[in-house]
Amino acid sequence: MLIAFNKPYGVLCQFTDESTGPARPTLATFIDVPGVYPAGRLDLDSEGLLLLTDDGRLQARIADPRYKAPKTYLVQVEGEPDEDALAALRRGVRLKDGMTLPAQVERIEAPDLWPRNPPVRFRKSVPDCWLKLILREGRNRQVRRMTAAVGHPTLRLVRWRIGDWTLEGIAPGEWREVPV
Repeated sequence: MLIAFNKPYGVLCQFTDESTGPARPTLATFIDVPGVYPAGRLDLDSEGLLLLTDDGRLQARIADPRYKAPKTYLVQVEGEPDEDALAALRRGVRLKDGMTLPAQVERIEAPDLWPRNPPVRFRKSVPDCWLKLILREGRNRQVRRMTAAVGHPTLRLVRWRIGDWTLEGIAPGEWREVPV
């Protein structure tokens, strides 16, 4: 079984919240299917496609960077990256944990997405723009660290696609079973 879930902003990528602070929404808030586990992660402050499966081999194939499944992100960044910033992302960026693999990146028009709750802070004096970024590795907070490294911090991050699986037609907080 493979489930495509549109993870809302602020939802933990696990079924239980082990923090001692106020309770936060988890996958259990949305998915009542026994025996499935996330194939990869999305940060609390990221949104979009999360795949869950009950098949350990499939989970590894999706999540393990050795298989290099391309992951497509729609990224709202602060400022307007010039060609040098985009070229740096395309070459790979030096982060504290080493060089990233080259990314495919292009500027795009603002996508027609659902409103984020809470909304991204709007600042009249600071422009923003959207990028489509495709990675073939999955380091911790990698997209955010890469855009910050080229001078354009991420404001909103939505994972749209993993390999052949897409978020198309799945509203935030909803899921559907998809073909393997």
